[in-house]
Amino acid sequence: MLCIVKPEMGRRIPPEPGDPTFMQKIAITTRNLVPPLGMIVAVLGSILLGLASPTEAAAIGALCSVGLTVLYGRFTWPGLYESLLKTLRVTAMIMFVLLGGTLFTGVFIGGGGINLASSMITHLDLSPWALLGMMLFILFIAGFFLDWISIVLIFLPIFTPLVTAAGFDPVWFCILFLIMIQTSYLTPPMAPAIFYLRAVAPPEITMRHMYWGMIPFIALQVITLACTLMWPQLVTWLPSVAMQMR
Repeated sequence: MLCIVKPEMGRRIPPEPGDPTFMQKIAITTRNLVPPLGMIVAVLGSILLGLASPTEAAAIGALCSVGLTVLYGRFTWPGLYESLLKTLRVTAMIMFVLLGGTLFTGVFIGGGGINLASSMITHLDLSPWALLGMMLFILFIAGFFLDWISIVLIFLPIFTPLVTAAGFDPVWFCILFLIMIQTSYLTPPMAPAIFYLRAVAPPEITMRHMYWGMIPFIALQVITLACTLMWPQLVTWLPSVAMQMR
């Protein structure tokens, strides 16, 4: 936009000898763009068409990635070994996080924590919007310590009856539920998403860089949450149309 308003600030760079022609640029762009897009279509298309489960589609994506390295002439056995080793490390780290959250969930449910928490919230006698705000705040704090599976297993059975009794749309609340978990996963000082990213980021990318890089995404999450709170129709219109088409 700045170059449109002030063309002198975006002067055209004169071509140099040996620069590719326009058609050569098109060919280079096509060669580098179409195969990755094909991989995306293969993964998502197999899921949407019911040809593969998400786990099977992930395997298709891994196979396509290896095929792309062969296509571009960059495949090496040491590179494949290093990729498998990094994948194993990240997977092991995530599985340990999920294991800890699942163990906590089992103890919490087995000890009657869901019934106790539900009765405590009910006896607070809050207004509907105050109740909603408190639940979202609890989800925000829980995202610092628990994985999303544990949060869903623990809090969704507690909050859903309360939301329905308060007169809110359950679909709308579930969207708020997910947005708040995403926001919590990005928010320092805990920010579990950063620790997942740290396992695969290059050494020169520090935690400080990641914390600063999260700020725009956190702002977008907050804006999305505010818009969803103010205009529930943004998330309830499409499900209502889908239900009417059944």
